[in-house]
Amino acid sequence: QVQLVESGGDLVQPGGSLRLTCAASGQTLDRYGIGWFRQAPGQERVEEREGVSCISRNGDNTYYADSVKDRFTISRDKDKNLVYLYMNNLRPDDAGVYYCAAATWNFPGLSPRVYEFWGQGTQVTVSS
Repeated sequence: QVQLVESGGDLVQPGGSLRLTCAASGQTLDRYGIGWFRQAPGQERVEEREGVSCISRNGDNTYYADSVKDRFTISRDKDKNLVYLYMNNLRPDDAGVYYCAAATWNFPGLSPRVYEFWGQGTQVTVSS
């Protein structure tokens, strides 16, 4: 079983950038397809989390929600056992708690139902 920890959330002005990091313990991340999700205030159920991006086990395949395409980039660092989400040109509607999640599928897509392991989340606030 893998344990996930997100970091890098912060308060940033519109147009700013952040890098989120997903770190793992227990197992190596390259055994899992990894996704990033976000959840707006007031939402509590896992099913309500919006899929942002995902990456395949070997990192060769990535996918983005239309709302973040060309602004966000997901990548893996296999040596460090990390997955990153680079977020550029942030907008107020990008705000929320961001979660990384792991699925045993190679390329899981953006449905939260597919993912078996979740971190505790990191807060991203976009405001002037």
